[in-house]
Amino acid sequence: MSIYFESNPYDHRLKGFIMLESHAFFSKMVDELVEFSEYDPELADGIKWLDDQAQRKGISFYDMVFEVLYKHDVNSKAKDWLKTRN
Repeated sequence: MSIYFESNPYDHRLKGFIMLESHAFFSKMVDELVEFSEYDPELADGIKWLDDQAQRKGISFYDMVFEVLYKHDVNSKAKDWLKTRN
């Protein structure tokens, strides 16, 4: 049995729409974390720290969260790569 997946060619005109959709998803996720922090003191402390760092850097809270998550992802992938190298 063979399985075939059909997909339409990538339409570059949709890039802006896809980016908006991704941004909306990310913003909603961060908003939900902030709301949940009301019930988690450790999360609330982390969010306050992120907000302080964002203000010091002169960037938005959302940009700061993205920066931290991105750096974490890069560091994790680098560690995994090092493990497989040896």
